[in-house]
Amino acid sequence: MATKAASDTELVGSLVRLMHVLQDLYAETSRPLGLTPQQAHLLCVLLDGPLGMTELSRIMSIERSSLTSMVDRLERRSLVARAADPADRRACQIGLTDDGRTLAHEVHDAYTARVDALTTDLAPSHRSHVLAAVRRIVTAATP
Repeated sequence: MATKAASDTELVGSLVRLMHVLQDLYAETSRPLGLTPQQAHLLCVLLDGPLGMTELSRIMSIERSSLTSMVDRLERRSLVARAADPADRRACQIGLTDDGRTLAHEVHDAYTARVDALTTDLAPSHRSHVLAAVRRIVTAATP
């Protein structure tokens, strides 16, 4: 039983280290583009289309007040725009401007290139195992 516990601890520790590596890569790719990692994340989330503040707050795991400040800063840079929510006149949808979409693609491409470079030496069978494991973890964590 002790071996399983040590193995579980090693897995958790490895996943936490991986999370930090990926966060560092996100910071390294967003900084040269004049964005914080959180701003880059928001732009990339919006690539799928406009979202309301409540949904964005949930997806990004940040308080609405922090999100509002971030949206304000990105709006001043003409990277996002607020639009009335047709389903709720008290709410707004946040969407990318043309400049925001261009920058979001730059961030996404830079980040995926860095991650791809880290995984390029994985054999195809290892890639499929990693992909399957990550999908299971994400599915289990998704409400």
